[in-house]
Amino acid sequence: MHKSTERGAEGPQDQFKSGHKVPIQHHEKPGLQSELGDPKPTSTKLPTEDNGYQTYKAAGKLEGKRAVITGGDSGIGRAIAILFAMEGADVLITYLPQEESDAQDTKRRVEETGRKAHLLAVDLRDKKNCQKVVDTALQTMGGIDTLVNNHGYQNMVEDIKDLDEDQWERTFDTNIHPFYYLSKYALPHMKQGSTIINCASINAYIGRPDLLDYTSTKGAIVAFTRGLSNQQIKNGIRVNCVCPGPIWTPLIPATMNSSAQDQFTSPMGRPGQPSEVATCFVFLASPDSSFISGQSLHPNGGVVVNG
Repeated sequence: MHKSTERGAEGPQDQFKSGHKVPIQHHEKPGLQSELGDPKPTSTKLPTEDNGYQTYKAAGKLEGKRAVITGGDSGIGRAIAILFAMEGADVLITYLPQEESDAQDTKRRVEETGRKAHLLAVDLRDKKNCQKVVDTALQTMGGIDTLVNNHGYQNMVEDIKDLDEDQWERTFDTNIHPFYYLSKYALPHMKQGSTIINCASINAYIGRPDLLDYTSTKGAIVAFTRGLSNQQIKNGIRVNCVCPGPIWTPLIPATMNSSAQDQFTSPMGRPGQPSEVATCFVFLASPDSSFISGQSLHPNGGVVVNG
């Protein structure tokens, strides 16, 4: 078992103990990881059998690869960026301008591994910005081997009668349309062995009622993944999806009320950590998953879902 030696402790030794619950807190949207109270989300720690934690052990699985990761400033996106870098990849991360401080922290963490991190503050609801992401990746890294569509927006509304139409459109403009544009613009520059990994959600499978618009977009992402995989498999490009369950990220205190946070857990008795989801992305980006495409992985703490 290893103690954390990183600047900004990632949490106490018992962070992964069964029954651990994150204290209820509320933050302004879109939420900053740097402003979260303790314990902060972990990007590189994984649980051990004795309820302690250890640092992720890299094995060079992505050596020399180049990855674009949207929403890479914090939460799951940050963990993906750091683990990819630990495995040998350079990364370009996108984020909103108001998330600059978190993005800079992710950049520092990536560069501590010896890899390069490129930052691009951009609103992906504009398809021109999606083209800018691809252009910037080609200019800074010389190519794209993995595209991780990870960014997302949610806002709780209990009933459809109260779900504002502008919010419905904003959620779709954020959560699914850029997945299409980024994939469309990136694919001409990808080759056999390249991968696209989309981030969906458990909510597409359980039908969460207070996140109707968000849940709908996540279902669309699963369908998009399956269709794009069937289309691109002939080119040797694999397309897969990760569907996280309750994961402790800045999105939770920024978008969930106290009641929802109080129930924010899983059959394992705790929410998951970004690090526990990022390992799925490493697997799907690496040759370890060479015979897998069009599939969804479910790091959700033991919730059984039907695919």
